[in-house]
Amino acid sequence: MSKTRQVLNVGDLAPDFTLPAHSGGEISLHDFRGEKPVVIYFYPRDNTPGCTKEACSFRDLSREFAEAGAVIFGVSPDSLLSHQKFAERQHLTFPLLSDEGGKVATQYGAYGEKSLAGRKYQGNFRITYLIDDAGKIAAVWPQVTVEGHADEVLAAVRELNQSHGGSPGEG
Repeated sequence: MSKTRQVLNVGDLAPDFTLPAHSGGEISLHDFRGEKPVVIYFYPRDNTPGCTKEACSFRDLSREFAEAGAVIFGVSPDSLLSHQKFAERQHLTFPLLSDEGGKVATQYGAYGEKSLAGRKYQGNFRITYLIDDAGKIAAVWPQVTVEGHADEVLAAVRELNQSHGGSPGEG
């Protein structure tokens, strides 16, 4: 039986994790604490229409996210090989993290029982978190609509920067 999905709330401390990245090595959330905001978007599966559109939207705004001082990570239960092919095919400029088994996604309320055409299965929900440089959830999008989503997240990063005294490079 599946447990009720618990999405994290604004102000919660983001659970730390270390996951392998398609670009090599591992990414640990704690490495960014005190450094910069982190955008983590959980998505169901590489190379599907909605997930491709979402990844490409973040890719297209990656320069703006970097200028705002934020890093982006896409997380799905796909393998590193799947991520490598997907990132190469879509020219993605940020790391995709492999969360096979959904352990990290479960901690973030992004993994659970889904249903498609009457078939039940376990997988990622489409959910995005903005984590501030103190490691706390600054914003959450628990039900993402892909169209315009990356723009909304970028606006939230910029707002976060303004509330913390300006963006990197200012002043």
